[in-house]
Amino acid sequence: MAIPIRVLVAKPGLDGHDRGAKVIARALRDAGMEVIYTGLRQTPEMIVNAALQEDVQVIGLSILSGAHNAIVPRVMELLREKEMPDVLVVVGGIIPDDDANRLKTQHGVAAVFQPGASLEEIVEFIRSTVKQPA
Repeated sequence: MAIPIRVLVAKPGLDGHDRGAKVIARALRDAGMEVIYTGLRQTPEMIVNAALQEDVQVIGLSILSGAHNAIVPRVMELLREKEMPDVLVVVGGIIPDDDANRLKTQHGVAAVFQPGASLEEIVEFIRSTVKQPA
């Protein structure tokens, strides 16, 4: 039996709206993944430490506050510092196209899911991108 993909879903920053993050978490869980939801108002340090402790393969950041240009690069920097290069980072939320491209090309984010992305699209991206142990 395959080992389930482990995903940490986090709401960084001061954004207090987590309905979307909870919907994503449930969809990933329904797709057979193990999901750890950190709750609201997480710092990049809290997120990366939780990812390390929980031994996740994916970090999903839900950001609606507009703070993605500060938070995401810091998360990526901390992952490098903690020697966690294999952790896939996906971001969802209200993120302009130019910023989404920059997060991917300059900071190493695997995917940015903007409003309108389907749950199936997100699940399939994670399934097809995460390297599973043999």
